[in-house]
Amino acid sequence: QVPLVESGGGLVQAGGSLRLSCAASGIIFSTSTMGYYRQAPGKPRELVATISSGGYSVYADSVKGRFTISRINTIDAENTVYLQMNSLKPEDTAVYYCHSRNSWGQGTQVTVSS
Repeated sequence: QVPLVESGGGLVQAGGSLRLSCAASGIIFSTSTMGYYRQAPGKPRELVATISSGGYSVYADSVKGRFTISRINTIDAENTVYLQMNSLKPEDTAVYYCHSRNSWGQGTQVTVSS
């Protein structure tokens, strides 16, 4: 069973928007910080945004004001984190990975054309 399942991503023109989703089941994720990282070709993986179980969010400087991370935790421990990406730039092109505790999602490609 894959603990983190991602969806969303795709190809968009500069200035456009995309939304990524990451689903995680289990109480362990309900009480853990979840977030997104990204990796562009030839570059190291970098933090994009994280959100704590209490809703406290942290953003990379490069995405502040453009990206918004949020989460929904249901009473039966079905957790979903969302990354709303607006005003996308070509430099946002990367594979985006959901992360929580020691688990990674499968990655989803985001491509922004100029």
